[in-house]
Amino acid sequence: MRIEPAGIAWSATGVPSAPAYGDVYHSADGALGQARHVFLHGTGLPARWAGRERFDILETGFGLGLNFLATWQAWRADTARPAQLSYVAVEKHPCRREDLQAIYARLLGPELAPLAAELLRAWPPLTAGGHRIYLHRGQIALTLFFGAAEPLLRKLTLQAGALYLDGFAPSVNPDMWSPGLCKALARLAAPDARYATWSVARPVRDALAAAGFSVQKQPGFGHKGEMLAGGLLPRLQQLAAQHAVQPARDRSAVVIGAGLAGCAIAQRLAARGWEVSLVERHAAVAQEASGNLSGLARPMLALDDNLAARFSRAAFLMLRRHLEALAEQALPLIWGGGGVLQLAQDARQAAHQNAAIARQGFPAEYVQCFDAAQASARLAWPVDLPGWFFPAAAWVHPPSLCAANLAHAGARISQRFSHTAVSLHYDTGNWNVLDGDAKLIAAAPVLVLASAYEARNFAAAAALPLKRIRGQVTHLPQSLLPHLDIGLCREGYLAPGHDGRLCLGASFDFDDDDTEPRASGHAANLARLERLLPGASAGLDAARLCGRVAFRTASLDRMPLIGALPDPQAVVNPGWQLRALPRLPGAWCALGYGARGLVWNTLAAELLADQIEAAPCAIETDLAAAVDPARFALRAARRGGTDGA
Repeated sequence: MRIEPAGIAWSATGVPSAPAYGDVYHSADGALGQARHVFLHGTGLPARWAGRERFDILETGFGLGLNFLATWQAWRADTARPAQLSYVAVEKHPCRREDLQAIYARLLGPELAPLAAELLRAWPPLTAGGHRIYLHRGQIALTLFFGAAEPLLRKLTLQAGALYLDGFAPSVNPDMWSPGLCKALARLAAPDARYATWSVARPVRDALAAAGFSVQKQPGFGHKGEMLAGGLLPRLQQLAAQHAVQPARDRSAVVIGAGLAGCAIAQRLAARGWEVSLVERHAAVAQEASGNLSGLARPMLALDDNLAARFSRAAFLMLRRHLEALAEQALPLIWGGGGVLQLAQDARQAAHQNAAIARQGFPAEYVQCFDAAQASARLAWPVDLPGWFFPAAAWVHPPSLCAANLAHAGARISQRFSHTAVSLHYDTGNWNVLDGDAKLIAAAPVLVLASAYEARNFAAAAALPLKRIRGQVTHLPQSLLPHLDIGLCREGYLAPGHDGRLCLGASFDFDDDDTEPRASGHAANLARLERLLPGASAGLDAARLCGRVAFRTASLDRMPLIGALPDPQAVVNPGWQLRALPRLPGAWCALGYGARGLVWNTLAAELLADQIEAAPCAIETDLAAAVDPARFALRAARRGGTDGA
């Protein structure tokens, strides 16, 4: 979906307005006063969140973010506040950062200026889909979904305790108050949820009542005499209670595998207050595929903005925010954020990718089209093909990312390294991880398999359709291309290193278990270098080069496996929906990252933590379904027992 930014004007009374809708963003009697009276007090806040571990809010129409800032301020000032505040909002026309900055400078006083500044620093590119932002030292999770409200609400996962209904007037923007939208809100409401809105229009009252909400008029704010507030009717309260997922009481987990996947999961759970045992057969992190010298983190593009492209975009943007957060804390992360240039393979691909960028309307801070001259200038090397420059993309030393994640988590992670997990036993609510002598390594009610292809050694994951792919990278001296400060990719990739070496790769060898680098592999990588930078391989002898071999693990459809493990003994009805498939109790996995583990690991960990905690989901339901590890069992049932993608 193409995102059209908000157009901002100012009314005669000094109120920001949207010319496209002919309406103002807030009451002329005061934006913050309206936010506090209508939305906070109208939903019973802050009193209703007192004493809770987490409180979830859903807003229709993020607008200028003033309701969010008022809520953040109230939460910060409340001594009985929940430890975590989750705020989810949808917005079809998000504001540009520079517009928000100008508005905040004009509207906000010194008490809210620091909060606004922190929000602006984290403000995402205006691209469709979900954007999770952590604020206030990670205690506030703001999840923004950019796109049309009703279709997005149908794809959200949360149980909101408060609903802020704040679209433009129903007379000019009826889609924000439609019966379908209100029905979606009822599905997303917790049993004790309260909603509030400034509008008392008859269509709004009728849509809310038809969706199962009580409708009560209350004194409005300023010159507006009335507003609406209410909650679910008793029959829907009972239904919501039946479908409510209770978060785990014992917040402890065992994660098997200390590569990019496992370290990211351990960090995200620890950041939410969990105690994590990280089990790894090697003596240190990132000894397998996550141990390469350098890798590139960039999104992928698709003309139809398919599931893979959307997941890649959400993952890339979350990773970039995470890298910046780790770097700000001076953790042991080695990376360079100067961007990545992807050269076209041919004229057809160039036209295809340029059309994708034009159709999606991506902002320049996300991706830019380069002709051959621009690409040559950026690389300081002549190339004859156009490409796409991702300014926020980065090269990363994967082992340092693993180390930084563990350092961030600190004592909440118990490192059980040099321990090989051989068997798993579930007993009385706990997963017991045993070594080859049947000695206990770790135990917890939650188990996460993040050990790539080795996960298939356990009965719980043996049926997952994973394949092992050999990859060889070649190390080159930085002096070969001393001015290269960005990542470069086409059929292969070239990434700056951190110790005077470039990382060139990589081969993609099926049915090959050779663990040692081969001259033939280096020769193939040099051919990739020649296609990237004609003439750069001159004088290099493949027989004299060094490198590294690692084995990626990929799924049959090239999407990762992230979520609850399906019960391998269950009989699957082909008529079931994915969510109905039986799962192993407390067992989860993060597998099949293939060649995109660097891009996917942070979002994958966030998604898994959301699911384990029954928290609002960072991505849409169709994306979560696309990576659900049970998808293959359902596909096999629908194909009469033949597993596949």
